[in-house]
Amino acid sequence: QVHLVESGGGLVQPGGSLRLSCAASGGLFSSYAMGWFRQAPGKEREIVAAISRSGFGTYYRPSLNGRFTISRDNAKNMVALQMVNLKSEDTAVYFCASRPGGISERKNEYDTWGQGTQVTVSS
Repeated sequence: QVHLVESGGGLVQPGGSLRLSCAASGGLFSSYAMGWFRQAPGKEREIVAAISRSGFGTYYRPSLNGRFTISRDNAKNMVALQMVNLKSEDTAVYFCASRPGGISERKNEYDTWGQGTQVTVSS
């Protein structure tokens, strides 16, 4: 089973950018679809973006309006989330997750999760 560790979170001003990374170990990374999720205080965990095993297929939460980009590097066992034009409502703990097989936007279809990284958007 793959082990996931997120990094790159922090405090950023509205309109700023951040790049989150998720390093995977302990499994055949290219056999897993990957997803980024977030959870704000008092709210349910929600999908942000997902990417297929090859990287050619992606899914984005529609409300993001193109501000986030998910990518993966199977040679480096990493998946990234580039976030631009950040807004206060993007403040949350961001998690990466993996699932064997195809891409999915459903959190209950992911079986391995990282510990999360905090993103705070505030002036």
